[in-house]
Amino acid sequence: MPAASNVATLVILIPAYEPDQRLIDLVGSIRRFARDQTIVVVDDGSGAAYADVFTAAGDLGCDVLVHPVNRGKGVALKAGFAHIAARFPGSDVICADCDGQHSIIDILKVAKALCTGSSRSAPGIALGARQFAGDVPARSRFGNTMTRVLFAASTGLRLQDTQTGLRGYPADLLPWLCGVDGDRFEYELNVLLAARAKGLDFVEVPIATIYLEGNESSHFRPVRDSIRVYVPLLTFSVSSLAAFAIDAAVFLAMMAVTGHLLTSVVVARLISASINFVTNRRLVFAGSTRHPLVAASRYAAVVGVVMAANYALIGLFGRVGVPLVAAKLLTELTLFTASYQLQRRFVFTR
Repeated sequence: MPAASNVATLVILIPAYEPDQRLIDLVGSIRRFARDQTIVVVDDGSGAAYADVFTAAGDLGCDVLVHPVNRGKGVALKAGFAHIAARFPGSDVICADCDGQHSIIDILKVAKALCTGSSRSAPGIALGARQFAGDVPARSRFGNTMTRVLFAASTGLRLQDTQTGLRGYPADLLPWLCGVDGDRFEYELNVLLAARAKGLDFVEVPIATIYLEGNESSHFRPVRDSIRVYVPLLTFSVSSLAAFAIDAAVFLAMMAVTGHLLTSVVVARLISASINFVTNRRLVFAGSTRHPLVAASRYAAVVGVVMAANYALIGLFGRVGVPLVAAKLLTELTLFTASYQLQRRFVFTR
């Protein structure tokens, strides 16, 4: 939507659950800029009490999709993507929230970044990145900080705002987006994780940080939805921590008995890797369709690479005077992200 002449190639998608007048205000502001802009609104089971709001959106020219019961933001977004791909093929999509957090100015900025920054041979995702300045609710500031840190630790990529709902997706990605796991708020984080594993580019666009009435209109459930959001990141971290503890204990015991670095690294890695493989396959990457024997052979290859790097780094740290325990800890921290990405992309792919 960078210019009115281009509106036919872009669709604005707004998932909504129990919305108020702010949804109508958002649609109205879009209409004032581009009268014929295509807008798709998904009623995610709001019920009869909110029918008037969606009727008003329909009267303003929106395509309104209705879920009989609430199924979650992830399902609503995927329903919108499927509808747009079928009815408006070749159209890029800008997703915006219905609660007043996203202004038409910021929607335009993300649309412009998507149109100028994406390539059809290598599509990318445009993210409206809030700066979290000023009066930001504590739970929102804490939640984004926590997710940002965990995301960076797991992927090696630092993003300003991993929880933003203002996003731009090229048309080429719509079928892929419909296949990403997640039904509720965890879906948007899963998209970022899957996009990183897929090698997609990200462009972040600074946008205003708007929280109306302390963000009371948000339907994010702090405990239940936080668990959904953080589980993909935390499970790998816990699994890796357990493997590290086993590996370190065996490694130090072997060094005390044999005094031989290579033997200690190999024995410790074989024991910890066997346990880690079973844990990751059953818990962390449970959606993997890779045959167990194929996954095991690929995991063994990853273990070989990581083990060689482990041996080299510990030796390097030792030569510069780093104590053995500290050298082991530094090595494992260095290899954490590489191990996650190798397992996600090469071993446990879907």
